[in-house]
Amino acid sequence: MEVRTALTCVLLGVCLLAGDAQHSVPDSVLNCCEGDVLFLLDSSGSVASYEFFRMVDFLKELLLPFSLGPDQVRVGLLQVGTEPHLEFSFDTYSSQDGLQAALGRSKQLKGNTNTVDALLMARNQVLKQGVPGGARPDLPRVLVWLTDGVDPGEVQEPMARLREEGVAVLVVSTGHGNYQVLREVVSPPAEEHLFFVDIDDINIISEDLRNAIIEIIRAERLQVNSVTSTTAQLEWRPVLAGTGYYDIQFGPIRSGQTGGPVSPGTSPGTGLGPFQRITRPGDASSAKLSGLRPDTTYTVTLTPKANLEFLNSLHTTFTTQPVNPPQPEVQTLSTVTVSESSTNSVRLSWGPLLPHLIQGYQLEYSALPTGPLRVVSISNRQNSTVLTGLQPDTQYLVTVSARQASGRERAMTVKVCTQEALSDLQLTTVGNESVQLRWKGSYDGLRGYWVTWERGQSQRSTLYLPPNRLSTTLNHVPSRARVCVSPVYRTARGEGLCCTA
Repeated sequence: MEVRTALTCVLLGVCLLAGDAQHSVPDSVLNCCEGDVLFLLDSSGSVASYEFFRMVDFLKELLLPFSLGPDQVRVGLLQVGTEPHLEFSFDTYSSQDGLQAALGRSKQLKGNTNTVDALLMARNQVLKQGVPGGARPDLPRVLVWLTDGVDPGEVQEPMARLREEGVAVLVVSTGHGNYQVLREVVSPPAEEHLFFVDIDDINIISEDLRNAIIEIIRAERLQVNSVTSTTAQLEWRPVLAGTGYYDIQFGPIRSGQTGGPVSPGTSPGTGLGPFQRITRPGDASSAKLSGLRPDTTYTVTLTPKANLEFLNSLHTTFTTQPVNPPQPEVQTLSTVTVSESSTNSVRLSWGPLLPHLIQGYQLEYSALPTGPLRVVSISNRQNSTVLTGLQPDTQYLVTVSARQASGRERAMTVKVCTQEALSDLQLTTVGNESVQLRWKGSYDGLRGYWVTWERGQSQRSTLYLPPNRLSTTLNHVPSRARVCVSPVYRTARGEGLCCTA
């Protein structure tokens, strides 16, 4: 009894810490989503036992923040071996305790890598809508394939059928898989849905993969409609099933505030008044917000209150209508140009330069799709700057904002791309049908290099090299064969450089 009590306390502590940890997850995972996610786990003999358990632990961490249940997220696990094995279906577990325990009990199948039969089972039984244990109608479906990349089989056709039927396909490869095949099977955009990672480093993609899943199954649970100059209608998807109540706080946002919860009775801005607080019963799904100020941006926080369950707060912002038509805005920012792009920096310029009207400029930029946001402040007498410390072969979203003395702000957003971390590819003949490749790499964060070359009769060979290898020798390369080297980054492969033998 003493041991059992101690274990109960430990598990309770973990659950409480997990609940608190949700605030560190971007876009709040708790209560965020509604959809069915099936994990196709490579459990064949080509996967070492250590790698299999690393992938299982990765799934446990990846799924821990999600709210599970018939009106939330449902998870299934299908293992790939000689014969596919459905570990559990979507309607098996509706709590994190049950799901985490089931994942911990998963045992490796070994045998052959029969991915094609596993995909047929996934399509005809698990992901099919309207069948017992299958996916729910009119809700997003996601297939996440975790593979070591060894001999996946002819998966292109069954994956294409799944995508045509509305299933979003994501892939995590921990080995030397065929990049072209994996890129073909994932749902676009590939740079957000295809992940290459070493098994020992697999946890570094947890947040990116979780965010990619969230973007597909996110449920728009809090909306503001019928906005006038003094009122707005708040609507949400019920999550309390008639029990408990909803706590609603709303108030104006002062300049520079980004929204989020504020304690009732506090004033977020000079002269704007305190936040207001109202409550609605557990069976409600809407509320009217009144007493608002015209042409003002408000933040709203809705918190479901239940006795036995912790549910995350939901947030949104809206702007009331102005009483009078807005005055024409001065064109203080009309052009943003990009120049001098390198592997880790770009130069941006903007105009016109109007220091008598502008207090200063602010640049916000982040790597797409989910990179951290960086902010740079620029003097009102400067119309260009160089952004440094960027990742190679990466697309960035950059927003330039001009702050006027009147308090208004004008912004323009552009996408910029850095250059690849590969240059100066050289090919030298060293013997009969043998060539030596040399190149220069300029980025320590590379995962490695993919080398591809033609072997005649439409055949193509591939070779994966670690990031510290900047040369290799290829044998049996026919005359005039095309040889290419591409850098492999964390989430995708770069375009690379090519030569003709």
